[in-house]
Amino acid sequence: MEREAVLVGIDVGTSKVAALIGEVSRDGPLTIIGHGTVPASGLKKGVVVNIDQTVRSIADAVERAERLSGWKIDRAFVGVGGQHVESLNSTGQVAVTAHHREVTRHDIDRAIEVARAVSIPSNRDVLHVERRGFTVDGQEGVKDPLGMSALRLEVETHIVSASATAVQNLTKCVAAAGVKIDELVVDSLASAEAVLSDTEKELGVAVADLGAGTIDLALFADGSPFHTGVLPVGGNNVTNDVAIGLKTSLPVAEELKVKHGTCDVASIRDDEQISVSMLGEDVGRTVSRTEVCRIIEARMRETFELLRAEMNRAGRGMLPAGIILTGGAAQLAGTAELGRTVLEMPVRVATPSGVGGLSETIMTPAYSTSIGLLRWGASVVAAGEPTRYESAPALGGLGRLRDALRSIFP
Repeated sequence: MEREAVLVGIDVGTSKVAALIGEVSRDGPLTIIGHGTVPASGLKKGVVVNIDQTVRSIADAVERAERLSGWKIDRAFVGVGGQHVESLNSTGQVAVTAHHREVTRHDIDRAIEVARAVSIPSNRDVLHVERRGFTVDGQEGVKDPLGMSALRLEVETHIVSASATAVQNLTKCVAAAGVKIDELVVDSLASAEAVLSDTEKELGVAVADLGAGTIDLALFADGSPFHTGVLPVGGNNVTNDVAIGLKTSLPVAEELKVKHGTCDVASIRDDEQISVSMLGEDVGRTVSRTEVCRIIEARMRETFELLRAEMNRAGRGMLPAGIILTGGAAQLAGTAELGRTVLEMPVRVATPSGVGGLSETIMTPAYSTSIGLLRWGASVVAAGEPTRYESAPALGGLGRLRDALRSIFP
């Protein structure tokens, strides 16, 4: 099995920073060879609010991944989150200029440039221009027009932009941790890479990554995204409500939520009791589990209503494949059942799949974004120039010499 490239994905989230190192082979699956996860500090709702703390979190996660894999991380695909992420759809139209009237790569690039030329405020950076589909002389639904005979070419694109300052602060933190950025990828599109199948994208599907501070949402139809957005709510909101309702600390509320919490209040027996330590009191008290889960259910119901409003605002149309939930907060018991009730559509909780190597501990919904970043990188390598994604092995000179020889004599 010949190795194609070693890729790194860094997910800088509200509650954790995860760095994954993956190996891409010519014909095999993605193999995880190292991972490091540390609690995040310095971020609020997916946005950097303290540079020094964020740099330390990223550097710690990177160091753990390096120690486990024996590789030195020098560049990575990095996820971007936060409510400042927005999207719009734009079309571009050009006349085919070649004398034989065949669509060339140059014509496609020109059409995309025209589509990109929409008025985006100067305080925003364009992160993605995703091709949704082409129209060739009125014939819609063309996926790849290269080489087709045509007089006029039209492309529909999905443009994702983010706040320039938020992006710069994140870039600064990653650079200060000693890592160059291969590409910034919006979290929702990265998560979609990890949990969606091509069939679901063609049919029409939504993916919602329920994180600690935000929900990253992407809507797909005909194989490509048509709406990307971020909601400023997440698992922390549920924890806060439990802490306030029971007058206890946030760590205790989080433990209660994870151990005893469910969105399905009907499944709980009336006599179930939980002991809780109270703020300012030496002795704890017992509370009814039903009381705890009513608080959780109310907040999660409100969260799903916000999701439904955002999807309706995007003009969701038909999404036959429903909505796929992933992310750490999607692991709460009863989430899918409550989602089906509120959204009135198919709902399932998804875990990343099709990844080998050191994957036992990370094959959970909480790692969808970081695994998706590696998959995004793998598709970039498959499409183009792989050599620039080779990292340097930590084994020093011998490893680097071997890789240098391989690049000269493939």
